[in-house]
Amino acid sequence: MCKMEDVVDNSVNVTPPPAPPLPCAQSKRVLVKSKGMSSNRDQCSVSNATTALYDRLFDEAYRADVVVHTDDGGQIYAHANILGMTSPVIRHLVKESKSKNRRRSITIRGVPHDAVRVFIRFLYSSCYNPEDMEEYILHLLVLSHVYVVPHLKRECEVQLENGLLNIENSVDVFQLALLCDAPRLSLICHRMILDNFKAVSATDGWNAMKEAHPILEREILATVAESDRRQRVLFRKRKEKEMYVQLYEVMEALVHICRDGCKTIGPHDKALKEDEHPCGYTACKGLEQLVRHFAACKLRVPGGCAQCKRMWQLFELHSRLCIDSEACRVPLCRNFKDKSMKQNKKEEMRWKILARKIVRSKSVSGAPFFSLASST
Repeated sequence: MCKMEDVVDNSVNVTPPPAPPLPCAQSKRVLVKSKGMSSNRDQCSVSNATTALYDRLFDEAYRADVVVHTDDGGQIYAHANILGMTSPVIRHLVKESKSKNRRRSITIRGVPHDAVRVFIRFLYSSCYNPEDMEEYILHLLVLSHVYVVPHLKRECEVQLENGLLNIENSVDVFQLALLCDAPRLSLICHRMILDNFKAVSATDGWNAMKEAHPILEREILATVAESDRRQRVLFRKRKEKEMYVQLYEVMEALVHICRDGCKTIGPHDKALKEDEHPCGYTACKGLEQLVRHFAACKLRVPGGCAQCKRMWQLFELHSRLCIDSEACRVPLCRNFKDKSMKQNKKEEMRWKILARKIVRSKSVSGAPFFSLASST
């Protein structure tokens, strides 16, 4: 007889079966080629069998009870139940239409016949040919908005965002996005217009908009001017940031030369090594030449020599940044500290603002020699 202990022991030794594979996030399905369709793959979100069934129902118009009249006398036969289930607007039109020979008729004007056919076919199977989407996407966007087909409208927006939007049609798409309540698409079009304004303003779409919607043209021109102004401000701030970073590197190199020495110049009480490694301070070379000139120049009084004047300014700037003037090896650091106490408030504020901006320019990577505490 089998005992419970044996069952427990056997169950412990049994290897558990492998876990089933995770379901795919999006399964790629290919629409079966149906009558009157190209052989290219279609984009679809339902099974092949269902797609083939609905496409066959649409192509053969089996027991169709609605006639859709289009421009140039075109007619498309469809089924009221299917159209009504996917579009509440068409459902209302079918109810209000008059019946003739057991078929009701509705009219869709203003767009090409083929675009209406692609639109009606999408209502059946939620599928389309990529070539048709590329050719009639603007018409499909309008139809999906007018007849309230949100999944087609979203698909049109996605296709435009992912490649069908270009410089030539950006103005047209921008106007349609505003009319069809597609804020994300209108924002993307607006950015493309701003980034490529010179090329966009030479297109036929821009010229047509100037005549039909001059107010919209003025609004776009105003945003272009504002964008240019912001770009200039950003460029100026970027240049200022680079200047502050360079000044900080000069201050670092000045401390390095006066404290440790570099290559051929350094403190009077320290001998330089002949096999010294290459200097890691980018501003050291130029500053070393400036220090040599300052030491040898006979006109180094403030205002007497342009290079010496720069050196005096660097010494004073260093004093504004230096944390400990008593232990500092940079010449005149303590003297400039004392001088700053006697300056007028306006001049003192200018130096403080400059010192604060220089230190903050290196605040991300850290400031080994200076801090904001010394510039306040």
